[in-house]
Amino acid sequence: MAVTYAWRGDVRSTELNRLHADAFDTRLYDDDEWDWTSQLHGHSLGWVVARDRDALVGFVNVVWDGLVHAWIQDTMVATAARRRGIATALIGRAVAESRAAGCEWLHVDFEDHLRHFYIEACGFEPTNAGLIRL
Repeated sequence: MAVTYAWRGDVRSTELNRLHADAFDTRLYDDDEWDWTSQLHGHSLGWVVARDRDALVGFVNVVWDGLVHAWIQDTMVATAARRRGIATALIGRAVAESRAAGCEWLHVDFEDHLRHFYIEACGFEPTNAGLIRL
């Protein structure tokens, strides 16, 4: 069966915490520690959910300033579902929905090992940016 993608798709915090732990090889947070649902509904333009049957296999969040700038955040694909084009499809849908919402710029920050993915596979332009560790 093909993976399906949904903008602002139904997703539970428990599912996202499990996917986050798998995708980023981190500890599993419980819903009291990290409540994705309130974060999504409070700060996001939207998000894309990827499912293979009922299983959550991918996710990306799009946060925004309420006007013309949006940012890609938390691109995640389950370890077992990688190398199937899911991350590229997630970003493609996020780009389309951000454009449809009237955003003029979509930003992304990434670690060096993801440069090829975001620049070559997804079409982001390389830019100079600043960062302060807090």
